[in-house]
Amino acid sequence: MFKNLEHIGIAVKDLEVSKSLFEKLLQVKSYKTETVESEQVSTAFFQSGETKVELVAALAENSAIAKYIEKKGEGIHHLAFAVEDIRSEMARLKSEGFVLLQEEPKKGADNKLVCFIHPKSTNSVLIELCQEIE
Repeated sequence: MFKNLEHIGIAVKDLEVSKSLFEKLLQVKSYKTETVESEQVSTAFFQSGETKVELVAALAENSAIAKYIEKKGEGIHHLAFAVEDIRSEMARLKSEGFVLLQEEPKKGADNKLVCFIHPKSTNSVLIELCQEIE
């Protein structure tokens, strides 16, 4: 079951420049930066009310984020929803005909297990499921 919109992911070219911009915009400092080697990205998180904003920058030219920015430019990359049980939610969505990008959840940023739903099955919006790792 989806609990809430956990964060909005924004693809950026330069993490430091974008961190500064969002600190001014949101009037808060980034509470966490993190490298996710498996995705070849560096991230920065901001808390704005109950929702987080995640800035995502490529660490390699062949990473998914680099390819996304090359194709579409900087901007909203994904919407992430918190779920109670990621594996059962993945099974439910798969049974409903959604195309998942992973067969098993993987460790993502901000102490989460994550799985992405292919945009072709969600009106061209990349959706991330995330569950807090306990």
